[in-house]
Amino acid sequence: MEGNSVLVMVPMSMRNAEQDRQVLELVDKVTRSQARRCSGPTSDELTRRARRLCRTHLEPRVGHTIGLTSVRWVSNQNTRWGSCTPTTGEIRLSDRMIGFPAWVIDHVLAHELCHLVEANHTRQFHELLSGFPDAERAEGFLNGYEWAVAGGVTSPGQ
Repeated sequence: MEGNSVLVMVPMSMRNAEQDRQVLELVDKVTRSQARRCSGPTSDELTRRARRLCRTHLEPRVGHTIGLTSVRWVSNQNTRWGSCTPTTGEIRLSDRMIGFPAWVIDHVLAHELCHLVEANHTRQFHELLSGFPDAERAEGFLNGYEWAVAGGVTSPGQ
């Protein structure tokens, strides 16, 4: 980093196409790492938010305490917004969401919390998720974001 810019040096022998791909990947990695350090809720704050969502929306529906242990940002999720391990109660959120509105992050948290009750996307899973606010709005935001990042390209048949 030089100020607010990422300085990248590449070998002169590298082909332009490879250079572009490598530079984009490196800049993305550096800026996400920088953003994670500078902004966004901490792991403790994310865990508290998830516990509040559990107490308010999920636990009353299932009738028991959810085995959530922690929530943290990760930088290795480029195709998912979140993931969880039901056996350990750990939730991981893609750091691509740092800076997203709280209601979008809460929706992804809610999705992963529901997986702590129901591992698969069954009818029960979707019924649990429907008890959380702003689901449709958050899904629209995430889909719009993915569309914009893809350059506004729509797959055939969509």
